[in-house]
Amino acid sequence: MTKSLRMRHRTTWLGSCLLLGGIALQAHAAGSAPMPSLIPQPARYQASGGGDFVLEAGARAGGNDDAARRAAGQFVELLARNGGPTLAVADDAGQAQVRFRLDPSATNTAEGYALKVSRTGIDISAGDDVGLFYGAVTAAQLLTGDVPGRVAAATIDDTPRFRWRGLMLDSARHFQSMDEIRKLLDAMAQHKLNTFHWHLTDDQGWRMQIKRYPKLTEVGSCRVPLGDAGRDPATGEPRRYCGYYTQEQIREIVAYAAQRHIQVIPEIDVPGHATAAIAAYPALGTTAKPLVIDNQWGVFPNLFNTDEATLRFLENVLLEVIDMFPARYVHIGGDEAVKDQWIASPRVQAHMRAIGAKNEMEMQSHLIKRLEKFLEQHDRRLIGWDEILEGGLPPEATVMSWRGTEGGLKAASEGHDVVMTPVTHMYMDYLQTSSPNEPPGRPTTIELRKAYEFEPVPAGLAADKRQYILGLQANMFTEHTRSHRILEHNLFPRLAAVAETGWSPADKRDFAGFLQRLPRQLQRYRAMGIDYAQTPFQVDMHDSGDRAAGTARVTLDNPLGYAVHYTLDGSEVGPTSPRYTQPLQVGLPAEIRAAAFFQDRPLAAASRFAVTADSLLTRDDTRLDLCPGDGKLLLRLEDDGPADGERATFNVNIFSPCWLWRDADLAGVSAVKVRAGRIPYNFQLAHDEPSRRFAPARTAHGELEILADCKGTPLVSLPLPAVPGADGFVELQAPLRTSSPRADLCIRFTGDTRPELWTLDWIKLETTR
Repeated sequence: MTKSLRMRHRTTWLGSCLLLGGIALQAHAAGSAPMPSLIPQPARYQASGGGDFVLEAGARAGGNDDAARRAAGQFVELLARNGGPTLAVADDAGQAQVRFRLDPSATNTAEGYALKVSRTGIDISAGDDVGLFYGAVTAAQLLTGDVPGRVAAATIDDTPRFRWRGLMLDSARHFQSMDEIRKLLDAMAQHKLNTFHWHLTDDQGWRMQIKRYPKLTEVGSCRVPLGDAGRDPATGEPRRYCGYYTQEQIREIVAYAAQRHIQVIPEIDVPGHATAAIAAYPALGTTAKPLVIDNQWGVFPNLFNTDEATLRFLENVLLEVIDMFPARYVHIGGDEAVKDQWIASPRVQAHMRAIGAKNEMEMQSHLIKRLEKFLEQHDRRLIGWDEILEGGLPPEATVMSWRGTEGGLKAASEGHDVVMTPVTHMYMDYLQTSSPNEPPGRPTTIELRKAYEFEPVPAGLAADKRQYILGLQANMFTEHTRSHRILEHNLFPRLAAVAETGWSPADKRDFAGFLQRLPRQLQRYRAMGIDYAQTPFQVDMHDSGDRAAGTARVTLDNPLGYAVHYTLDGSEVGPTSPRYTQPLQVGLPAEIRAAAFFQDRPLAAASRFAVTADSLLTRDDTRLDLCPGDGKLLLRLEDDGPADGERATFNVNIFSPCWLWRDADLAGVSAVKVRAGRIPYNFQLAHDEPSRRFAPARTAHGELEILADCKGTPLVSLPLPAVPGADGFVELQAPLRTSSPRADLCIRFTGDTRPELWTLDWIKLETTR
């Protein structure tokens, strides 16, 4: 069994206390103020004369009716949470400096508000509670803006572009506590997001109490992870991963969200992603094969059967769901339902013939239409992933387009409501930079810019059909997101980009301006205790060298293009240090310190890089590419241990365990040393399984091979041991001789070693001294 793997250290952090401390921009005279650091950017902002408003000690917020006073109280909470002072709420708006007023004439748009800043204070008016709340969000941001406590005179008329501005959270793969959910809802509200799509059931867990079917949580809410995480470190006994929300807890979350004007949409996956439910109630399955709650990721074959008893089960579950969730929509999944079990089932095939379904897609459509009709009878609307288009779509169904925007374009063209959430731009479990410090996830990157520049309305959609695009949604699937720290890293600051796309007019969106406003938002995140991603704000390094000449070429970059300053003499880097403008030529050895700056303040703690003759001969997995070939599915995988705490991560192509060192300097190299570890292979690939490419093994446990340009006779071929060492690693060393001074090296492990997988930690070329 795989042992706990030692953590690796790449970047030295100086401490979070440096981050954005005390950013202050130059105050502007009234009438010449630029757009303040508001996210999302309001629809209309106009600077005006009359002097700035300065928040003095003893200032209060207030309103003249219950709705206005309620908004004033929410503003006080928002301001304090954003890092501002704690104000009192006045009984009379005339005694307040931040004043709220419910006024039906203030705006004619849903969720809109009007805000005016003058020397005497801030006035917010709206036609309903929602608009007052969003005005409170803006006021809190203004008072924690570029010059905290001082706001330039201006008027804001604001309303959202889209009525669906959502975030989906997967609580099935990894479970979040009630406090973590509440914290996330607070952050959503401060981004003016209004829809929380809660993914509560999947193959790996059923997280919602259904009183009529208690085994759904008694059985379906627990699994035993593979490897070290699934064993008690003290006793060696199985260690279960469990968690579900009681109906009382769900109602508490729904109420908490409603106070922040967020609707909660539950998701019950049908007919696929059903392993946990079938394990709890085997009669729901399509085969007689007994199931356990799965401890793997990927696409599974297990489907609900299509029997009448199973449909009644689903309707009974939906009755309790409807009772807990007052929102109009119920999400029924519909995605990734591999039909192999239905194809092989005489029972399902007979049912298809009985209803006249020509194929399994039409069978799924029949099931979806049955549930849609049931929900409609209970004053609810069905929403599902874009696979529900296949086989025919119920007339009132709403489509969530995830496999790109094509499904959404088709559905909207046919007159169906659509939420755009494509995997190409809106999946927050994809890494956001190429930094080696990114946490586990899918290394196909969705950078902040890519998330920001997504346009939810397809250019090819007819003008009279654009009304059917309800909005957009970010999706946070959690296969690789074991902790809340990683969850917040993945969501922030990309959720700010999603929020601005959902709220601000299309012609007002400007990524350069967004980057100017973002540093102040980071300060608010810090005040809220949000562990946002550091990787977009730190500096990355790439080096190549001439060992014979004792020099190296060093490239520095910040993923967002903020100004980079550096030092080469071991001193601390600051805003007066040299600014990086072009690759550096340095002598060996060299120590580079670098940081990204905005307004002369560091955006993240400085990174330190040591470049030596030895470092030029060493590469870890994060600095290697994929080998050429057809089979490519790169993941950044977390080790299976320790059971608690931080774990090592590895970049692995699970279709073909092979890593590429481009243009390796082989001059004088006489040997190679490789450090490899082994982790559980916990993936089901369904119809993608044939894409796996195992190089054939010649010995009992496979080999480590190193090839020049991934072809020909291996330069190195060493048999692998049956098990790694006590620390979970093995170090292998061999002579390496080649006549080429430089070559692309492919490092691979041969053989099908499942249910475990060898993974590369690092490779080092050794020279004759």
